Amino acid sequence: MQNHKFAVQRNQAPAKKSGEFLIGNDLRVTRLGYGAMRITGDGIWGEPADRAEAIRVLRRTIELGINFIDTADSYGPFVSEEIIAEALHPYPTGLVIATKGGFDRPGPNEWVENGKPEHLRAACEGSLRRLRLDRIDLYQLHRIDPKVPAEDQVGTLKDLQAQGKIKHIGLSEVSVRQIQHARTIVPIVSVQNRYSITDRGSEDVLEYCEKEKLGFIPWFPLAVGRVSGPDGPIGRIAVQWKATPSQVALAWLLARSPVMLPIPGTSKVKHLEENVAAAELKIDANAVRELDALARAS
Repeated sequence: MQNHKFAVQRNQAPAKKSGEFLIGNDLRVTRLGYGAMRITGDGIWGEPADRAEAIRVLRRTIELGINFIDTADSYGPFVSEEIIAEALHPYPTGLVIATKGGFDRPGPNEWVENGKPEHLRAACEGSLRRLRLDRIDLYQLHRIDPKVPAEDQVGTLKDLQAQGKIKHIGLSEVSVRQIQHARTIVPIVSVQNRYSITDRGSEDVLEYCEKEKLGFIPWFPLAVGRVSGPDGPIGRIAVQWKATPSQVALAWLLARSPVMLPIPGTSKVKHLEENVAAAELKIDANAVRELDALARAS
């Protein structure tokens, strides 16, 4: 049933101009999504400084045409998932919420891999409960824990999928070889690696995803501090285009590959609206190459 609280006219939803992608051939998402890590406290720990603003941000994402929200049980921990449910449940038709499991959080800015099957099962159950879902559309292994056989970690997600608790499975921070190995165990529909106009360490992974038609979800897509500054080459291009450096960087990502699904995050409505405006900034192949060269030279 359509949740009319979030019903929006299509022409009022600028994020739609980023285009669409089919995750797993059945989840149709707007390519410009929202990453919900920042609706937590300092160190991605505890409550956000302004919970009411975080709720406004989430509700505004829907109004702007975003239907893909990425989170994780480790954000807070648990806080991000709880706020998403508070803000958006009952969820509007077509909203895809992706979450992740595979980390313990001992404290602020502390992340410890935990790929033990019992941990992953408990993490998935906790996410289902906090998000108030019967099934998670996209569940991602947050990291492959080097202390646990990869077969056990991916196999656990396969079991959860067979139980109907997960629809599709994704991976995060993996190599091409790791993706290929995981795909011998269970179908993989998406990969979430760090990537931006100034950070190309996962170029080979992006190219593999494009070839195999897997969604590529770049985290840290604005490489805070390197992209947003007004004095760098991207900033100078932004002035010419009457845009912000962040908008140029996001537009470049969208133009870079049809499987690219950027998820810029923020805890402020104003910043969210600025990011989404990047969907209306169309750049051609020549501009993509020019920005690519400038970023590599900087």
